[in-house]
Amino acid sequence: MLQTLRSKILFYLLLISMIAIVIVSFFIQYGFEESFNSYLDRNREKKIDRIITEIEKDYKKNGHFTSDPVFGLLHEHAMTEQLYFQLYDHLGQLQMDSSNIRGMLNSFGLTEPAPNGEEWHSMTYTLRVNNQVIGKLVAIYPKGLIDDENTFIQTIQLYIYAAVCLTIVLAIVFSMLFSKKLTSGLQKLSFAANELQHHNLDIRIPLSGLPTEVKDIAISFNNLAVSLAKEENLRKHFTGDLAHELRTPLATLRSQIEAFQDGIWEPTPQRLQTTHEELMRLVRLVNELEKLLAAENPQMRLEKIELDAGSVLAALYEMFLPLFKEKGVYLQIIQPAEDELFEADKDRLMQILSNILNNALKYTPEGKNVTLSVKTEMDGYVGFCIQDEGSGMAEDDIPHIFERFYRGDKSRDRKTGGVGIGLSIVKALMDAHKGVIKVKSRLNKGTGVTLWFPQED
Repeated sequence: MLQTLRSKILFYLLLISMIAIVIVSFFIQYGFEESFNSYLDRNREKKIDRIITEIEKDYKKNGHFTSDPVFGLLHEHAMTEQLYFQLYDHLGQLQMDSSNIRGMLNSFGLTEPAPNGEEWHSMTYTLRVNNQVIGKLVAIYPKGLIDDENTFIQTIQLYIYAAVCLTIVLAIVFSMLFSKKLTSGLQKLSFAANELQHHNLDIRIPLSGLPTEVKDIAISFNNLAVSLAKEENLRKHFTGDLAHELRTPLATLRSQIEAFQDGIWEPTPQRLQTTHEELMRLVRLVNELEKLLAAENPQMRLEKIELDAGSVLAALYEMFLPLFKEKGVYLQIIQPAEDELFEADKDRLMQILSNILNNALKYTPEGKNVTLSVKTEMDGYVGFCIQDEGSGMAEDDIPHIFERFYRGDKSRDRKTGGVGIGLSIVKALMDAHKGVIKVKSRLNKGTGVTLWFPQED
């Protein structure tokens, strides 16, 4: 029992509703009875005051107690409201008594017999005329409600009970509807998660009609499904790309080795050099995959030391200048005006910058420029900007270039020998440094990459 979220929500909604209904109905009934009894008491006092006024008025007029019209009033109240009076003069002699009328009515069957143990109240009032006591009036009435009053209270209670029953039914119906409404979003999430588990990567959760909290989860789930679908697509593409990259050198090696074995080719130094180059292509591919796995390893530890940005630029310039001269691309360096210190793992830093510089060299044609400079506009960071005048890239490709195995122009990467994981290594190492990467590029105009490293760990 109460194993599902819907059953728990339904139970607690009903529990709260029932408690509220009981409390409200109790206070309504109690408050009404108290108010009604207060009303009856006030009304009885008014009637008694009227009787006292009439008696005093009659005594003042006649100088003694007379039965008319006083007894008529006493008789009326005794017949209709079970309000009885006993009138005594100043000597204590009984002058009028309407209480015996109840016995007469009972003998004729005009009223219900008094139940056993019925209690009566009596109140005594002093009668005065011209500040002289002329007697006393005793009012006698039953404790509780008389027939008409009791019938009225029972009718009101019947309506209250009917309202309570109707409210309970409505509470049950609406609690069931609300619990279903509240859990419908979670049921959609559960169904979608089950579909995702069965590799249905096209599943999406409709956002319309969901509560804000569930909608946020649904948005995150949809983003996760999109990301998984994208990763699956990239994985498939990478598998095909990797198979192609492996197939070409392996096929070449196989044909050359078989030619050597069959005696078709003589193992001349030139032919052995060609075979060695194909082998090195495989070695480079495996090395890049190993570097990517190492960069994405969460257990990777960085040996951070304090470095000077100007010294790093100078080291890069010395390292890459021969390669740039060989291709005919101009490498320019802009040293900072003053020392800019930051903390980084030197080996990983050089790996990051080398990958970006290698890309700039690959895609910059002969006679164009590549510029290295240091940026300081971001507070708490030192940035290395690598700006080339190469082929650039499409704007749609920029958000994806650091994704694993992503390659925008596949034919271009084929020509340059890339497999689409160099920039993934850069992204992983920058994340390990808690750095920031900014890329600006225009097709056929060039690309600028700025790598921001925090000055303090």
